[in-house]
Amino acid sequence: MRITHQKLQSLIREIIQESHHETDEHDLSEAEIEEIIRKLGPKKYRLYSKKKNPKTGERRNLGTFRSKKAAKEHEQDIQFFKRKG
Repeated sequence: MRITHQKLQSLIREIIQESHHETDEHDLSEAEIEEIIRKLGPKKYRLYSKKKNPKTGERRNLGTFRSKKAAKEHEQDIQFFKRKG
């Protein structure tokens, strides 16, 4: 079976579009990020899990960071490894 160059390019485009679709579904909105990153005090932000612990009813602490940017980056790392890792 021979695949033409054009057919190969269209298949590659389809695969790329599907992979972008999958990642878009898992990306968090700004409102969701604001919900899971809370300011504790001056220059302290804490990242919490999205789901609540059924036993305690509280969210799990995923780390404390000096900046909101660092907390967002850590959340992105977590999402990446949950899907790709």
